[in-house]
Amino acid sequence: MFSQLLLALVCGGYATGAAFGWGSSELALAMGDFGLSGAAGLAAASCFWYARTHSTRFRPAWLLFAASSGMAGFGNAVWGWYEVVLGRHVPSPSPADFCFLLFAPPAIIGLLVLARRPVTRAGWVCLGLDSWLIGGSLLTLSWSLALAHTAHFEGETVAHAALNLAYPLLDIVLVSMVLALHFRRSSANRSAINTAIAALALTVLCDALFTSPLLRENYRSGQILDAGWFAGYMLMAYAPWVAREESGSPRGEGRGAAQPTRPIAGSLAALTPYLAAAVCTLGILYNVLDGHRVDRVVLFTGCTVVLALVVRQGIMLLDNISLTQELAQKENHFRSLVQGSSDVIMIAAPTGILRYVSPAAAGVYGRDAEELVGSELASLIHPEDLGRVVHEVRRFLAAPPAEEPTTRIECRFRSGDGEWLNVESTVNRHHGGLIFNSRDVTERVRLQAQLQHTAEHDPLTDLPNRALFTRRVQQALTGRRVTDAGTAVLFIDLDGFKAVNDTVGHQAGDELLVQAARRLQESVRAGDSTARFGGDEFAALILGDGTRDPAARERRIREVAERLRVTLSQPYVVEGGTEVRVAASIGVAFAEPGITPGTLMRNADLAMYRAKQAGKGRVELYAPQMQADVVRRAGMAGRLRTALHEGEFALLHQPVVELATGRITALAAQARWRSPQGILFTPDEFLCMSETRRDPEGGRSREDAPGAELARWTLENALEQASRRRRTGHGVPVYVRLSAGRLLDKSLPPKHLESLLLRHALPAGSLVLELTGEDLRAPLDELERRLVSLRRFGARVALDGFGTGFGAMSALRRLPVDVLRLDRTLVDGVVESARLHKITAGLLRIAGDLGLQSVAEGVDDPEQARALRAMGCTHGQGLAFSGALDEQRLRQALDRGCYPVPKEASEGAKRVLVGGALPVRTVAVGGPAALSHAPLRSNNETPVPPT
Repeated sequence: MFSQLLLALVCGGYATGAAFGWGSSELALAMGDFGLSGAAGLAAASCFWYARTHSTRFRPAWLLFAASSGMAGFGNAVWGWYEVVLGRHVPSPSPADFCFLLFAPPAIIGLLVLARRPVTRAGWVCLGLDSWLIGGSLLTLSWSLALAHTAHFEGETVAHAALNLAYPLLDIVLVSMVLALHFRRSSANRSAINTAIAALALTVLCDALFTSPLLRENYRSGQILDAGWFAGYMLMAYAPWVAREESGSPRGEGRGAAQPTRPIAGSLAALTPYLAAAVCTLGILYNVLDGHRVDRVVLFTGCTVVLALVVRQGIMLLDNISLTQELAQKENHFRSLVQGSSDVIMIAAPTGILRYVSPAAAGVYGRDAEELVGSELASLIHPEDLGRVVHEVRRFLAAPPAEEPTTRIECRFRSGDGEWLNVESTVNRHHGGLIFNSRDVTERVRLQAQLQHTAEHDPLTDLPNRALFTRRVQQALTGRRVTDAGTAVLFIDLDGFKAVNDTVGHQAGDELLVQAARRLQESVRAGDSTARFGGDEFAALILGDGTRDPAARERRIREVAERLRVTLSQPYVVEGGTEVRVAASIGVAFAEPGITPGTLMRNADLAMYRAKQAGKGRVELYAPQMQADVVRRAGMAGRLRTALHEGEFALLHQPVVELATGRITALAAQARWRSPQGILFTPDEFLCMSETRRDPEGGRSREDAPGAELARWTLENALEQASRRRRTGHGVPVYVRLSAGRLLDKSLPPKHLESLLLRHALPAGSLVLELTGEDLRAPLDELERRLVSLRRFGARVALDGFGTGFGAMSALRRLPVDVLRLDRTLVDGVVESARLHKITAGLLRIAGDLGLQSVAEGVDDPEQARALRAMGCTHGQGLAFSGALDEQRLRQALDRGCYPVPKEASEGAKRVLVGGALPVRTVAVGGPAALSHAPLRSNNETPVPPT
């Protein structure tokens, strides 16, 4: 807008000065000559600079326009040299005339470059004929009006007469090209081409006025006619840069303004030959009506115009015949494509009435095309989809066609047998109506629904999986039911499922899971959700009923959970009619305001693990303390890892004593942690970090990294110290507790334990591996192979916690065990309880019959030692002899070699209480090096919830 406004101000200022004479005749001459020369020079420089800096296919046209404007600039400069510098009239002819005559040819060629090039030879012929029709008509009219008088020169030289004819003839040719180009201009850079055409048209108009005898006799430089030339040159200077200004405009050509003018422009282009012939006829009639005889030039030109019109019409007729044949071929091809297409093509009027339906409708919809024509499209669409389809069609029709030429709609169509088909349609505009290209996608929709169902459901039980369950919890927490108080999530774990897999088989385990899923789904209300997360873990989402009372809410959910627990704990009849039983541990977490789905499900998971810790087969409600325990354990695990790296652990050894002689026969390695603050952590406080945790899939147990690092450190240091003791003459075996999970850990280097034994050159029997009852959950086949391999390298195997561990008898039958270690729960009350006395004696008889050593753990007073020795127990470990010793005290004990053995009590002093057990003593007096500490517990007695 700024450049256009500046152009208008400059042209308007020049026109104002020319209208008022510029104030003086000298200034008028200067502005009329050198002013026009400067404007033409500016146009030449502008076109030339644009052609040099922009690589376009119209570059030759701008170079030609630069040459044409340069010629006009030279002509005006020569004219000013005569009038302003020399102060005399311009001779005729003069060098200025030759410059002005050279203005037209480059401009004419440039217009041909800008024209839209015909694609055929007939097109080129029609372009030439159109140009001659326009030019011949103008020549006829001009000759009749003025040029005939100019041609009959008397007393003038031939050069002067030729010059007088050259100006109007070149102007006629230029005007013809301008008009021809106006109807055949290229669509690219339309504004720039229009501006150039307007500049040349204005220049030609001023030339025509100048060549007329009436104005030429009275013309003086600086008059108003010069303002037209000036404006034409300035428009030519501005023309090439219009395209650059439009390129940054998002509006472009302006759709709204351009579209209505196209039909008019096309009509004028078709009428151009007839208008030219009409102008030619007017020229001839003017001669006849004026009483003059018909001039030979007019007659010849008129005949050639008529001949050109006839030839052009013949060419157009042949072209129309060819186009008609081509259109018929394309229409037949289109019909064959439409009729042979598997897609249904329908054309609907703006009212929704079907005007055309392709024959494919019979195969897709099961209805004849003739039957559908004339019916309403809405009657074919499913009522539930109709509103959405109508909304999409209205939106599509309101959108600009250039921005959204097509749209896609999916809906259900009624078939001929009354079923609903899923149909996908591509919609296009068609004369105010719509074209539907439709195809049957029912199978694809069914497959997508099946894939979606498979991705969101458990393949075994068909219950929702974790992803879908999480999404439903999210909906319950954020949807319209967010105000329903009492919403809760239940996590359910089947206790004893692993034993079913191991004893009855995995096929029976799968049947049990399917039955459990069916019971779970039948036990919840409509609207509640259930899910299976994997293995034997299930979940349930119980929606709240709006109860605001916390006690009533807790009571209701607990009743639901108890009902589920009882239902899931009922016997299951699996493959082959076998009846199996499992229990259900259930954790419950309530949805509090602002809680996230992840937090809610984590809380339920923690509550479920607390239920398993508390004895299994029970229901536990989440409490904030559970999360605090997890954080504390995680912190302890981090501190444990740091303590290992900082060297804060020390390895102590507790002697294993032969009960008959008091001789030290082995040492039990025990780790102790002393913090930088001097606090000594007991095993109960840090060994819980190394316990195994149940895999969520119900498979092999996995262990935490700090516990694995502690076990590796204990094993390596125990073997290293055993090797040092052996070199000093104390070659007693060492007991090291190592879980089955670590023995079977695939992440450890192959033969890691064997390489340690070889490195320290320990003799056979120097290392005794303690396996606890919890270790026996590992696959016995793999564990047996691993232990057999270790026994070849001299390691011995001790079954720890015998009498309380899971599957101890099965392990005793399968595994290569050398030593049985009685659990301290069998030792604590062996003196006071006659029932426990009999149980312990029976277990010791089993060990004796199998020829195995027996070690009683937790022998804290002499009475226990005497009772165990009388029952046949061979070895003991506890405070009755010694606590855990550091390296210095251990050396002293080994140098001494034995501990005093408790003597047999008299018959009167013997006392065995029958009935309830007495409280366990917490303080006892041992040997000289005895240490007082809390009783040791198994590493697996304190399960850890997931972190």
